[in-house]
Amino acid sequence: MKKYILTMVVLVIMMVLLPAPASGAQDIRIYLDGLPVVSETAPVIMDGRVMVPFRAVAESLNAEVNWDPDPQKVTAVREGMVVVLQIGNQTAWQNGQAVSLDRSPIIINGRTLIPLRFFAESLGCQVDWNGQTYEVSITSPRKAMTVIGFYALGDSRTSSWTNLFGKSYPEFDQGNTDLIGDLALGWYSVDAQGNLLTRSNTGWQRPDSWEKVLEAADTLGLRYEMVIHVTEKDNTITNLMSDDSAVQNFVSAVLAESQIYDGVNLDFEGLGLGSSSPADRQLFTRLVSRLYSSLQSVDKTLTLT
Repeated sequence: MKKYILTMVVLVIMMVLLPAPASGAQDIRIYLDGLPVVSETAPVIMDGRVMVPFRAVAESLNAEVNWDPDPQKVTAVREGMVVVLQIGNQTAWQNGQAVSLDRSPIIINGRTLIPLRFFAESLGCQVDWNGQTYEVSITSPRKAMTVIGFYALGDSRTSSWTNLFGKSYPEFDQGNTDLIGDLALGWYSVDAQGNLLTRSNTGWQRPDSWEKVLEAADTLGLRYEMVIHVTEKDNTITNLMSDDSAVQNFVSAVLAESQIYDGVNLDFEGLGLGSSSPADRQLFTRLVSRLYSSLQSVDKTLTLT
């Protein structure tokens, strides 16, 4: 009887002292920027810390991952940040600096689980835990984005000069230029023979005062590119792409004109709107590739609208 009671006491003590199984583990959901992170291994809670599958979370954050089996270390590299964790070790390394962890990484069912908050925050993310719904929300850091402002005209009568530069033409100030990084100047078109035009049949044109726009942009440190706008009306684009001499004429004309700009923007509208064949796609790819190669040789960029 005493042996039975002793056995029961030991079992009770073991139940109290052993780590509790993942509390609601099957219900823990992880979201990255609002989208679920899916993994074959479920997250668990240990010592009050959410432990998550390393590879699933790291790859969701577009981090480069590596597993070194000998010291049992995992490494994640993302945008200049390097995070290293080791199984059973409560010390991690962030860009070579030692950091103490509340819970060391573990292996469950052959998968490495790591403390989520430390790992995500080390890569610049924000982590929020909802204890009622058992949901973890990871918000990744904002990415640098280029904002392009399209600006077609540039004189005092028909343009948005004042809206952009904050003063009446031809005076200028910072105005709203701090909201954009690039200025896309819609001043060009092209015909089926590959001739570059400064006036199109859709109303796009280069204004008489175009030099003033470039002067203001240069003074304010704005990058600017020339926009070539054309529609597929009367099969203009298809005829251009199908004629090798027209393509060469176009590339040469754009290359020469691009010297006063930082880059080129192609705004080819309506191509493939009715139907698109593999041949059309190949012709467009060929034109773009030839133009890109030529512009790259003189350090000019090419973007497609």
